[in-house]
Amino acid sequence: MAKHGALDLNLVASTVNGSGSQSANLVLTRAIFAMGIPVAPKNLFPSNIEGLPTWFYLRATSAGYRAGRRRADLLVALDRATFAADLARLEPGGVLVFEEAFGPPPSGAGSGPHLYPVPFARLAKASIPDADLRKYLTNIIYVGVVAEILGIPDAALEEALLHQFKSKPKALAANREAITTGREYFRSNLTKTDSLQLAALDQTEGQLLLEGNQTAALGAIMGGCTVLAWYPITPSSSLAEHVIGLADRYRVDHETGERRIATIQAEDELAAAGMVLGAGWAGARAMTTTSGPGISLMAEFIGLGYYAEIPGVFVDVQRVGPSTGLPTRTMQGDILFAYTLSHGDTRHPVLLPGSVLECYQFMQQAFDLAEQLQTPIFVLSDLDLGMNLWMTEPLPYPEYDFDRGKVLHKEQLDQMTRFERYRDVDGDGVPWRTLPGTEHPLAAYFTRGSGHDEAARYTESDETYTRVMDRLARKLETGRERLPAPIVQGGSADVGILAYGSSHHAVVEAIDILAARGLAIDYLRLRALPVASQVADFVSAHERVYVVDQNRDGQMQQILQIELGPDLAHRLRSVRHYDGMPLFAADLVDQIEPAEEPAVAEARALPLAAGAR
Repeated sequence: MAKHGALDLNLVASTVNGSGSQSANLVLTRAIFAMGIPVAPKNLFPSNIEGLPTWFYLRATSAGYRAGRRRADLLVALDRATFAADLARLEPGGVLVFEEAFGPPPSGAGSGPHLYPVPFARLAKASIPDADLRKYLTNIIYVGVVAEILGIPDAALEEALLHQFKSKPKALAANREAITTGREYFRSNLTKTDSLQLAALDQTEGQLLLEGNQTAALGAIMGGCTVLAWYPITPSSSLAEHVIGLADRYRVDHETGERRIATIQAEDELAAAGMVLGAGWAGARAMTTTSGPGISLMAEFIGLGYYAEIPGVFVDVQRVGPSTGLPTRTMQGDILFAYTLSHGDTRHPVLLPGSVLECYQFMQQAFDLAEQLQTPIFVLSDLDLGMNLWMTEPLPYPEYDFDRGKVLHKEQLDQMTRFERYRDVDGDGVPWRTLPGTEHPLAAYFTRGSGHDEAARYTESDETYTRVMDRLARKLETGRERLPAPIVQGGSADVGILAYGSSHHAVVEAIDILAARGLAIDYLRLRALPVASQVADFVSAHERVYVVDQNRDGQMQQILQIELGPDLAHRLRSVRHYDGMPLFAADLVDQIEPAEEPAVAEARALPLAAGAR
């Protein structure tokens, strides 16, 4: 758990979905957080409603790393069906808390684990008369046992309970008693033989625990969203639900009761996309949120938005595919798909937040970009970032006004004799637009998804079509440098890592591990597509650049090979992770270190060779 006085504890709880395990897991997370200890929780749940195994990973580390670890220092095993397999997660000499009725673990399980059998079912039956309530409180008993093992104080648990059940105050007493039951059973019946112990730190002061879907929703409200059209799909539904909840609080005229936002659950994702584009054409700041299967259904409308040049924000909280795939596991499998979505020649600006803070900031920026470039904008998160809690600094209040781009109002139209919707008069590829309802006869215009000229007139002229398509490509180049710029760390190593999205947190830790083993690595975090000029500079400055993708086919590497061209593509190396688990630092180290071992060995030998001369 600890090296040189540092704290690095990883707990894994194996429970059954639908048994109240999430509440127990979050109480434990927030209690450790209340002790001033940085936490990184990961919830791995099945796609059914109830009955299948679910796992919770909770890392507490004084180093502040926000990626998880695969193996457990402390394993809580409450699911008989996975008991034997779960034992393989336990580190040698680790701590095993398990349901006593399972019987002792197999003799070959682990290397000398500290065993704490607890009769959870019997304790729950004896202390919780209500059978329905008993089902949900059994897991809370495990929190009491773990709190006793780790030395978590009652004050921290109470703070966590108050937060978790602030909307259900009647549940507080029962949950408090269940924790006490676990504590007292351990004290009275078991003897602590392990060395695991948590001591309070001061590293969470001013920090918050938030989900990416939660902060993205707040970013949408702050970004001026006035229309949300959506259809439920895991893992994006909570984003829409958060928008609706925030709108009920902050988008209502308190004098008249009038809502200042329209939130619509459409009949399907295709309908939702159509509503977004209709609202965008009418001048609203409109969005939808979905996942990969929903994006598939939206493809035709998104092509219309690209060619007819209508602003709209499309959030894709990615999950594992193809098809239904593993709908409650995380992936970055929609990158290539979203970037080029629709038939024909299309490319879309794509924002790639890597933290819950960026989910908040990029959502605000997406609405500005959609209107500045008059095109659909994608924001690609993933299940890990969207649905798990992350430590973050407070979200800053925006200090700038909305930028609605090139919009002609009555005053400007009064000075004009002709308005052509699709004519580029500034050379940046972005035409001027009007908003329907503007009191001027030139304000109305047709939006065409078929061949059209600069005045939105139907045409099948090959020359005109080519001219329009070239302008659309020029518009994307204009947008390239307006997108969030890459962030570069280091600059003197021969080797680089390029990553994006939630991979960032594992990359940070992996670079530290590799540095301790003698391998220096620079890092570029990509935050948008199309790529900025800094990406080519970074790749050209390094002999090898490892491109981290959470998908099977190395989709970002494919995009970079096209964007950077053959002169730089040969420097790229693909590092892929696609089992649906969140990316851990070890997943990167295990791929990069063997590939770099010859270079590391050569570097270590240089001083010896120099001394031999």
